[in-house]
Amino acid sequence: MTIAFIDQHRQRFAVAAMCRVLEFAERTFYAAKARPGSARSITDESRKIIISVEWKANYSCYGARRLHKHLRRQGHTMARCTVARLMRDLGIRGVQRGRKQFTTHADKTADRPPDLVKRVFTASVPNELWLADITYCSTWDGWLYVAFIVDVYARVIVGWQIAGHMRTDLVLDALEMAAWRRDPEHGCVHHSDAVSLAMS
Repeated sequence: MTIAFIDQHRQRFAVAAMCRVLEFAERTFYAAKARPGSARSITDESRKIIISVEWKANYSCYGARRLHKHLRRQGHTMARCTVARLMRDLGIRGVQRGRKQFTTHADKTADRPPDLVKRVFTASVPNELWLADITYCSTWDGWLYVAFIVDVYARVIVGWQIAGHMRTDLVLDALEMAAWRRDPEHGCVHHSDAVSLAMS
């Protein structure tokens, strides 16, 4: 990694100066540059050419899994993890169906209650700390959103709700279910991505 960094910036800075700042032996840098490439790096370069050609021949759509199957049919034997690694190196990826979903649009200016948990997600008794989150999944009928609340002590979901929207009542329904099922005493802390509230 250091060698690649120095090599990338050697037109702008002197190699000796960069080695001194990075506390890296200048002799090691030049030795690495003079050393012939490893068998893997040489093989990788030839495989990158094959992957690029076949990926473009298939309308630049295939991801690692489908491209791996295609390459096997073409007689090129390489592991799927190798195909995925080389695709990352080449900066290419498969096309994903549907549009990307974003569930969080944070308002930086909004007031938020203090974080009562301080990133310490442990509890010594039930109903001491609840964690809440929202996730989503794609279905044939569209996107579904799931709000859930987990009791940290028992590591079990105590409230949840599923809906086709992300309105406030989705989260409130999950919270009401958890409160109805557990009937927490005063002092239960409810923590989500942005806030912590002490429930009374």
